Amino acid sequence: MTVSGRHVTILSHIIRGVTDDDRVFKALADPTRRFLLDRLFARDGRTLTELESELEMTRFGVMKHLRVLEDANLVVTRREGREKLHFLNPVPIRLLHDRWIDKYTERRVSALADLKNELEETA
Repeated sequence: MTVSGRHVTILSHIIRGVTDDDRVFKALADPTRRFLLDRLFARDGRTLTELESELEMTRFGVMKHLRVLEDANLVVTRREGREKLHFLNPVPIRLLHDRWIDKYTERRVSALADLKNELEETA
């Protein structure tokens, strides 16, 4: 059985216990990758050449950043003829929000709403 480099990477993540959340946090930790996501949010379906033209780094450097974003499932690609188009996938970010942000803000928002109601009742 032959195993490609990508499969080895996936297997090593499983063995080391790297989760999808870990990959997303790692991808979002870098300002260049956040910039690339912002560009795709502004207009989806960009080519590597388009994305590269907005950064002061080599084509290879941009490709490495896009690979990290793809590994985190934040960017998906589709081939159209000779071009490879890059698209933002916001689902992993939403899942992080639901798991790590939303549950911590709910109590605060609820407390503020209760405070507002109390102040309105006493006024």
